[in-house]
Amino acid sequence: MRTETLTYLKENANSLELDSPLLVTQNGKARYVVQDAADYQYQQESLALLKLLTLSEQTTDKGVLSLDDAFDES
Repeated sequence: MRTETLTYLKENANSLELDSPLLVTQNGKARYVVQDAADYQYQQESLALLKLLTLSEQTTDKGVLSLDDAFDES
């Protein structure tokens, strides 16, 4: 992951090439991560799949889950 300053991001926003996520710092501290929209979508789908796998494992441990339990955000 490449690291750049917030100033760099502002100056180069129109021409950024995002081959990998970009860590943006402000005052020397990490503030933002900028990534390609397709990569973000893939990441979100992967997380959803992992959640489904976890739920299926819980189902085998507990028996049957209700719909409310299966989609509880906690």
